[in-house]
Amino acid sequence: MTESLAPYRVTPGADYHADYAPAAPPAQLPRAPLRLSCVVPAHNEEANLDAFVRALAQAVGRLTDEFEIIIVNDGSRDATHAVALRLAAELPVRYLALSRNFGKEAALTAGLAHTRGNAVLLIDADFQHPLELLPQMHELWLAGYDMVYGVIVDRGFESGTKRMGTGLFYRLINTGKQVKVPPNAGDFRWMDRRVADALNALPERNRFMKGLYAWVGFKAAALPFVPHDRAGGQTSFSMRRLGSLALLGLTSFTTLPLRVWSVVGALVAALALVYGAWIALDALLFGVDVAGWPTLAAGIMLFSGVQLMSIGILGEYIGRIYDEVKQRPTYLVARDEDNSPWRDS
Repeated sequence: MTESLAPYRVTPGADYHADYAPAAPPAQLPRAPLRLSCVVPAHNEEANLDAFVRALAQAVGRLTDEFEIIIVNDGSRDATHAVALRLAAELPVRYLALSRNFGKEAALTAGLAHTRGNAVLLIDADFQHPLELLPQMHELWLAGYDMVYGVIVDRGFESGTKRMGTGLFYRLINTGKQVKVPPNAGDFRWMDRRVADALNALPERNRFMKGLYAWVGFKAAALPFVPHDRAGGQTSFSMRRLGSLALLGLTSFTTLPLRVWSVVGALVAALALVYGAWIALDALLFGVDVAGWPTLAAGIMLFSGVQLMSIGILGEYIGRIYDEVKQRPTYLVARDEDNSPWRDS
């Protein structure tokens, strides 16, 4: 028996990304008692990890006694490994140490693959994702939403270049697409077991998680939040890495770049035909002279540049195909310390 969704409010007047919500039915209610798996990716989080995991355990403990925390160490070079081992000995923690730095998308994939609860929480270890939103996420899950995700409503703490690039990225990736990726929605989210199972079943190696969250669908709700300042340490995301992630997202979830260059090629070809007709007519009417060599040289360089750019974009897509057909694993686990209460299940 399916009940209607309960209304919810966080900020008066907020639209909660209703235009990005999949047309999916609510979950069957009532839910089973909460058994929560928390996935915490960590890369060089020595300064934050101990305090954060203890704070997370307290916050989750107010919602349920049945929970596990999965720490995924993504090739940290500081003392994150030692801190995580200590936590695994004291708290209901499962600690996964990857064999090297595979990237956050791979770390999230590893954590999701090892969850055992009927709900999953993805949250960063730097205190930027507010723990005070967990009760609201829980309530929305109980009300029938299968995925509840946080949306950053104020990016004033970021540079103008990053804000402009982020806006451009979301406009490009959502242009002409049936599946829309909600802007400013990150990895801070609560999901039902069946959402986690759907994500785990996706076979691709090049995993752009923000796109995959949108692709699997299910009933979703957005919660606006303002990120806290990092409690300590430095972010490992540089503009170069963010640019690489954006390129991965574009080439994984849209063919717009290929279509754009197809249109550019058609326009260039049309202009070339018009210019060729004008040259032929000019030669027939006024004869042929030796003028026009600078125009010819400039035209060759322009068209050569356009061709090289289009080949480069095509190469990005071919590179993704190359990575997929090799079928290498997304990550490798070097150590697995399981102190979860469900380790024998």
